[in-house]
Amino acid sequence: MNSYAQRGAIGRLPRAPTLAADSALGFFESVRNFAIGRCFPRIEAQSASLLAAAGVDSSASLGTLRRALDPAPGVRTWKRLMRSQQQATWRSIREALSGREAEFEARLQAAEAAFPERLRYDPDFEVPDYACREIHLQPGGYIGDPLAGFVFHHGTQVFYQGYNDQDELHAGVAAMLRAPDDGRVTRILDLACSIGQGTTALKARFTSAEVLGLDVSLPLLRYAHLRALSLGEDVSFIQALAEDTGLEASSFDAVMAFILFHEVPASLFPKIIAEALRVLRPGGTFTIIDAPRVQSLPPANRLWTEFDAEYNGEPYALDFVSCDFKQLLRDAGFELLESPPKAMFLDCLHCVKPA
Repeated sequence: MNSYAQRGAIGRLPRAPTLAADSALGFFESVRNFAIGRCFPRIEAQSASLLAAAGVDSSASLGTLRRALDPAPGVRTWKRLMRSQQQATWRSIREALSGREAEFEARLQAAEAAFPERLRYDPDFEVPDYACREIHLQPGGYIGDPLAGFVFHHGTQVFYQGYNDQDELHAGVAAMLRAPDDGRVTRILDLACSIGQGTTALKARFTSAEVLGLDVSLPLLRYAHLRALSLGEDVSFIQALAEDTGLEASSFDAVMAFILFHEVPASLFPKIIAEALRVLRPGGTFTIIDAPRVQSLPPANRLWTEFDAEYNGEPYALDFVSCDFKQLLRDAGFELLESPPKAMFLDCLHCVKPA
């Protein structure tokens, strides 16, 4: 099957639809790298003196930290660079697709026609309001643009600063999935799989297992399906809610949730956890990789968390990073296992459904 676009791909990374778009993405990636790699370390280095000058303790609330740090020119510059490059990234790739919607839609349809059993969805599925947000400022969000999958993949090329061009980050995520102690892994659920990079990475690790990617966004899933076929990966996808999957009870050996919980309302945390427990067989494992607890972060990183929530399309993030998520897992009936201290810059939790 033809790859993502006529311009082909570099390994697993599709080229942007036009050379101009490729160049723009490269530029915005450089801007993001500058903001994160050069500007932010200066904010970290200056935060202690800025807080001391304002008479603010480093453990103060986010609002108090912001009032002390925001007036600094370096902080204002960093915030402007972060928001502007994010907006410009999305704009450049969506404009490159403009006028060619029928062409890209035809590729999605061809993938569905070739292997319809690998992508399941109900045309009457109703997307809940909480999912209709422009996460990370992506125009139309994950739901409102039929080509959101194409836009998302190219946009996250910049978001991940070039470190995930060959799905390296997702391969690392898949490597952290905790297998059951009995070693039996025949079915894996990738919960909130977006464009399926983690789904295919899990298949690469567990080659004999059936791997199912689930997401609320049909545009992302359709692209995930096209992409998996283009890569020759035998995985399946389904549109459903993480809190109500409709999947058979006790039917999975392992469930992975990568950066899911900080993008849903806090009211859904117990429901999603309960659903993961329900679909796991006794002894099955649940691996959660997500944003770190805000209390564990130094002041500058806490400021970044607040910036994401207010200016970077993360309306639910603060509730997640402030909650006692381990206790929610215990309350649902999971047994927490020893977990690695970090998964890249994220926290990793391993737990098991008691036998």
